[in-house]
Amino acid sequence: MVNVDYDQQTAEQAIESGLADAVTFGRLFISNPDLPERFRRKATLAPSDHDTYYSGGENGYTDYPNLP
Repeated sequence: MVNVDYDQQTAEQAIESGLADAVTFGRLFISNPDLPERFRRKATLAPSDHDTYYSGGENGYTDYPNLP
């Protein structure tokens, strides 16, 4: 299993090359709670706001847009 700074393309390459059996996504899931669907549709990813990480509020955790 690998993680940190993978996107869809690099994750697929890691699996296809045998580097990893699985890739985890932390920050991408924070700003894209629908990440698997975005990957499936090849949709644009919402950028994350690092200033809101661990801020104690909903801003930056539950206010990112979902795909229509």
